Amino acid sequence: MRDHDFPAPERRTRGRRRFDDDEPHLAKRGRKAEPQPVDLDPLPDAGTWSSWDDAVHGPRPYPAWLVTELAARDTELGVLKTGKEADVHLVRRAVPDTDRSCLLAAKRYRDADHRLFHRDAGYLEGRRVRRSREMRAMTRRTAFGRQMIAGQWAAAEFAVLGRLWEIGARYGTITVPYPVQLRGTELMLEFLGDPDESLAAPRLAQLRPGEADLRDLWGQLVEALMVLARAGHAHGDLSPYNLLVHEGRLVLIDLPQVVDLVANPQGPEFLARDVRVVATWFAARGLPAALADPLALTEQLLREAGLR
Repeated sequence: MRDHDFPAPERRTRGRRRFDDDEPHLAKRGRKAEPQPVDLDPLPDAGTWSSWDDAVHGPRPYPAWLVTELAARDTELGVLKTGKEADVHLVRRAVPDTDRSCLLAAKRYRDADHRLFHRDAGYLEGRRVRRSREMRAMTRRTAFGRQMIAGQWAAAEFAVLGRLWEIGARYGTITVPYPVQLRGTELMLEFLGDPDESLAAPRLAQLRPGEADLRDLWGQLVEALMVLARAGHAHGDLSPYNLLVHEGRLVLIDLPQVVDLVANPQGPEFLARDVRVVATWFAARGLPAALADPLALTEQLLREAGLR
């Protein structure tokens, strides 16, 4: 690799467990997933010392809202989202007896026995590890190999979030949540939403924007995809379900499967699929076809990435 939501869990359904990011099932049944508030009263005995000290940190300068004091404590507040490969928890990091606190989204990839590695093969092309034993284990999907892949997902997401955050901060086009820290297979991210009500920002799929807002969101999306392409990446699994809208700003989330457009031979195909999925959503809600042209946008992005 180069340089460097959250509604509550769905209840169990007949035959298999439903995850709230199973987009096709939500779409087929016509269900509208409403964000649910999380109880801000701490869980019993959930407070621990801040994990900041033994983690890999996000890019500097650290945001002013972020609590980095080693005297802080991390308190579990509940589950924000369940997914196929990871669960997202709400954590409050606060310095006792002060007003210094912040809310964080802790994304925890499941262990090798509980993850659904349904997307690994294509996405991991172009990613390599140095030791042949580890590469063979990952290819054969042994228990050790699956754990290696889990670590790669977390590290890949953290690295690309840091890179995109730095690019966005430089040019004033922040398109991702701030990546706070990485510890093993856990990512701590900026919580996007209403901190007073503990409501996460809605996903694009939940919204029904008017004409002006629709055009504005499409413009923001094209800009975000340009940032990704210039960094040599495609999202790899882009849809209205992993785009948040926070205070009018469109934010990309869920990037563990980010694709290297040069090293991965399937990179252009992943990019074309990303564009087709989101363009279809915008066109279905009234965006003129001349604007939401997936072929034209894909070609433009490939040129930005230096592949045309």
